[in-house]
Amino acid sequence: MHIRTVSLVLCALFVLAGSAFPAFAADSAAILESSMSETLDIWRDGRYEQLFERLAHRGKTSREAFVKKMRDSSIRPACCWQKMENFRVLNEKRTEATVYVKLGLEGTMNSSDSSTREFKMTHEEGLWKMQLADVLSIAEVSGKKARHSLKR
Repeated sequence: MHIRTVSLVLCALFVLAGSAFPAFAADSAAILESSMSETLDIWRDGRYEQLFERLAHRGKTSREAFVKKMRDSSIRPACCWQKMENFRVLNEKRTEATVYVKLGLEGTMNSSDSSTREFKMTHEEGLWKMQLADVLSIAEVSGKKARHSLKR
């Protein structure tokens, strides 16, 4: 009788734990989306020193060099609903995630420009952070060619 009770309790726990995973995944996606949105808002506001701290994999780029590059760029994230569209998490691990999103951009030659692509995010210091190279690429101030999907 004791074994049957333990078995029933374990089965119930597995069922309850299994039903909690979709909620966890939704919460996790919302956290990633919110973190990316906050980072884009900081960029849009021109707070480049604070933006530098919100980025991962900074490598040899100094804060001063980053701020100068960003000030030289006219490109910035769009506001409001155009800022991020179709956000989805492609892959998530404990300290890394890959998301796919369409970012609306302002300050480009085409007024309705956007960048639709994958972004890697890293969990550091309790925050999900975008990659410095991605921001520089979108701002078109790095050696890499920016990948934009133009709407015409």
